[in-house]
Amino acid sequence: MNIKNKSSFIKESSAHVANINRALKNVKLEIIANFICSDNRSIIITTNKIVSTLDLQTIEKYIKNVNNIKSNYIKALRLL
Repeated sequence: MNIKNKSSFIKESSAHVANINRALKNVKLEIIANFICSDNRSIIITTNKIVSTLDLQTIEKYIKNVNNIKSNYIKALRLL
């Protein structure tokens, strides 16, 4: 994610955590996002459990649909 996308996403991180949790709950997943922070290269979303591929896809879909984020700058989500 580029710097402009990252800073605009982090500004509203509490709303994004709530929306990510709603999206995960809507598809009946049992994980929740705890918080979002950033480092020098990316954003980090912490969850209460280890996520599966479906969890990552749900979170990635939400991030790509955020209005002020340019999705062509988003790389695939991965586990750290």
